[in-house]
Amino acid sequence: MPTPIKALFNWSSGKDSALALYKILQNPEYKIDCLLTSVNQQFQRISMHGVRVELLEAQAKSIGIPLKILEVPEMPTMEVYEDVMTKTLSGLKDQGITHSVFGDIFLEDLRKYREDQLAKLGFKGVFPIWKIPTKDLIQEFISLGFKTIVVCVNERYLDKSFVGRIIDQDFINDLPDNVDVCGENGEFHTFAFDGPLFSEPINFEIGEIVYRKYEAPKNQDSSNTACDTNTSDAFDYGFWYCDLIQK
Repeated sequence: MPTPIKALFNWSSGKDSALALYKILQNPEYKIDCLLTSVNQQFQRISMHGVRVELLEAQAKSIGIPLKILEVPEMPTMEVYEDVMTKTLSGLKDQGITHSVFGDIFLEDLRKYREDQLAKLGFKGVFPIWKIPTKDLIQEFISLGFKTIVVCVNERYLDKSFVGRIIDQDFINDLPDNVDVCGENGEFHTFAFDGPLFSEPINFEIGEIVYRKYEAPKNQDSSNTACDTNTSDAFDYGFWYCDLIQK
């Protein structure tokens, strides 16, 4: 048997990451050496998802793969984000890691950006669930026994009633027609807490549900941030977050 390729997995804590990791772990060509997660330096929560670091650490412990945290400031510029990522990946490359695995599904521009940035450092991207129809993915996710809770919704697409819900068939049925069932366009984000990846479920209780609206960066082109701000009206909408508290 050839020696497996050493890879890192870009772990968001959500369902797409969970399913992509589940699939790549079944592929003998790869060995996942670590999970890499971006965390808001100021608030110590997962970027975009708003999940507390202690719950992220509980996930990694239950999965049984070492966790590496990438700390970034809130609303970092692309330059800042890429500098932090370059330093982190360079260190991992020194450990023999050559591939970077993602749970992306169909956003072509995002994949190209990732691959272009990785190529500069001699890395290759791997996309285990790429181009699989999202309706199929969500059904596979549920049928495998995974469980996930919605921790953030973009009010442009969904109202407050969707945050804090477990994704099941009722949740899928309630989604508006313009919302992707996997939230691939940034409609919602999730936290996976049980399923075949985990040696034990992640125990938590639901805390406060809060609304937050981000201000456009001052003296800076909003498209130059490392967040989902490509549309001109990106800052016209806020987000509902469901806080999860470790038990």
